[in-house]
Amino acid sequence: MSVAPPVPAPPPLPAIGAAQPGAERDPLVAARTAFFTGAGAGAGAGAGAGAGAGAGAGAGAGTVAPAPRGTAPARLGALETGSTPRDPGGTNSAPHDPGALACLLEAEYGPLPRLQLSGLSPLPGREDAAVASLRRACRLDVPLTPDALLAHGEGGPYLNAVLTELWPATVRRHGPAWAEEALRERLLDGGTGTERTVLLLGLAEAAGLRPLDAAETADAAARADRAARHALWRSLHRLPDGPSRLPPVSEARDVYEALLLAPTPPAAATGWPDNGLVVAQTMLLGRLDRPGEGASGGLSVLLGGLGDALAGSGEVGAVVTVVLAGRDDLDRDRRLLVRRRGGHWLLRLPVDAPAAPPQHVLPAHRPSLAWWATRLLASLPRACDVLHVRYADDGSLALAQAAARLGARLVFTATPDPHRRLAETHGDTRADDPGATEALRGDLHRIFLADRLVERADGVIGIPDASGTGQLLRHFPALIHRYGPDGPPAPPEGIAPYEPAEDEQDRRRALLDSLFAGGDRPDALDPADRDLPLLLCVGRLHPVKQQDLLLRTWLTAELWRRATLVMVGGATRHPTPEEHRVRAALGAQVTGRTRAARRLALLPALPNDRVRRLERALADPEHGVRAWYVCPSAKEEFGIAVLEAMEAGLPAAGPRRGGVSHYLRDGVNGILLDTASASGLSRGLHRLLSLPETRREHLARAGRDTVAARYCVAPMAQALAGVYGEVAHA
Repeated sequence: MSVAPPVPAPPPLPAIGAAQPGAERDPLVAARTAFFTGAGAGAGAGAGAGAGAGAGAGAGAGTVAPAPRGTAPARLGALETGSTPRDPGGTNSAPHDPGALACLLEAEYGPLPRLQLSGLSPLPGREDAAVASLRRACRLDVPLTPDALLAHGEGGPYLNAVLTELWPATVRRHGPAWAEEALRERLLDGGTGTERTVLLLGLAEAAGLRPLDAAETADAAARADRAARHALWRSLHRLPDGPSRLPPVSEARDVYEALLLAPTPPAAATGWPDNGLVVAQTMLLGRLDRPGEGASGGLSVLLGGLGDALAGSGEVGAVVTVVLAGRDDLDRDRRLLVRRRGGHWLLRLPVDAPAAPPQHVLPAHRPSLAWWATRLLASLPRACDVLHVRYADDGSLALAQAAARLGARLVFTATPDPHRRLAETHGDTRADDPGATEALRGDLHRIFLADRLVERADGVIGIPDASGTGQLLRHFPALIHRYGPDGPPAPPEGIAPYEPAEDEQDRRRALLDSLFAGGDRPDALDPADRDLPLLLCVGRLHPVKQQDLLLRTWLTAELWRRATLVMVGGATRHPTPEEHRVRAALGAQVTGRTRAARRLALLPALPNDRVRRLERALADPEHGVRAWYVCPSAKEEFGIAVLEAMEAGLPAAGPRRGGVSHYLRDGVNGILLDTASASGLSRGLHRLLSLPETRREHLARAGRDTVAARYCVAPMAQALAGVYGEVAHA
């Protein structure tokens, strides 16, 4: 193995805690900037990778010569925990535990100066070190040998993700024959467990390899449990003589297995356009048609209206919004391709779960999602030209894998989350706190996935905030080299125009009559309180939305004596654990507060058209309700629900942190709230309730004018169509 000259040592990075004058205060930004500028790449790659023979040198050089077939595979990153206490400064001070964040950042990006690891810290553990070292190899494009990768045994989702990301380069560098033989050896090993089998077959699928023949695959499927059986069936679909060895559909145990065994792709749609790009956009969390339920929020509203506006807009002929459908959804409707409106279609990827799984469960579904997406997108009447993914998660990488297989161009919307909150959230996390440390691992995993999506994407799009794309570039140094100091395009998001019903006024009156039907109902208010100011909050029930903080503040600050409170959100079928917890917290707060409870209405999630109709009814002076829209979230990426309320004519109040402050100016067209604490929120709510009616009406008009002038969906669709055209024709 040849080794290039050593890369210069990285510039000093700040320790967790007090920063050096003029130095980057955020430890994640400092570590990533040093790593991606190249100065830290060599040193960073060596830390924790040296246990693999040649791994550290190869990573530092950026090249690895092919090792002879049959040599003992080196396990990259097999770092022994706490083996060598360090004192880089040569002082006599006692070693201290720098915390979980510092330990895991050092393992992944390189040494952080002046940190004295005590040797007693449980971090980085063996798998932490392996994951960190493999991520460095992936970021540096070091194609390890098939045996070196597959030598890592059963691991968790973070290890499996980085192995999956490294695998294509490994096959390209070392050849399909070696990779196929390495997979075959492990698949035929009698000790290979279910998760490992699914991973190995997923790697084979990603690279188009056939480590087992049809007879071997069918025999293994007959003896496998559910997850492995499904993976083996997926393999049979593409093997010579494989489909004929699948069990008949009549032997399927449920609707998911019936669809998996069926050879028929979705029926070809009539009315498919002959011209224009075919663009697929993903909505893998929650349901497009039920915003406010589970993980469905503003993005579902945005993508519904955006897809309608894009389809047939000139450059784009058809839009396919890719969603997930669980077994219960498929029992109700087995169609996999459904026309939404005009040239906008929904493509439903089956998922082996009762409903669309939450984000943290997606790693287990990545191989199947990649398979379904490849299969179903390939069956469309016209080939997909561009695929646009929007979340840094395993589902998006599964769709990116499908795009690569189909030859479609990939677009990724990058956001600096969880990057910008990492130090604040985990800066005090102790290495011996397993729950908090696991949450930190999850955030570092998402940061790695975002890097991979940026690397894979043919085009990157940002979401503008108060700094434009400054925050994005700060956390993604690679984008500066790609797009320059202005960063990637960041078209403003927008909302679709409201379409009133023929009997709109009757429906508005009915909604208000139902809302003020009686304070003895949990979903209604006392009609005697109709003259009080009303605070409306709409959103999915999730800790980040902080409905519990809003309710607690409304109660403890005695605001219930001055205003009613209406909260809309949460699923009634298949509520998520987060929805259960938030709903229980809300219920506990009003227990025993009879008088306050009569001025509180808790409504489940409503369809978007009903929410917007309710907002218009509350904003209409004819109905005599003095209403405010209040968003108490810790932060909003953009705040589609806030924009919809402003467009309806409600004065809006939203969080200072996040994207809302990009368009809502305090005291000009709305109110910005300090949602970091109950006291800050209390001050903001007291302030808005104390404004004279003329001032409330002025803010409402200014907010509506802001949305009309700058945040309609049509300009957003036009800007995105231009990006899609550039990417598709590049």
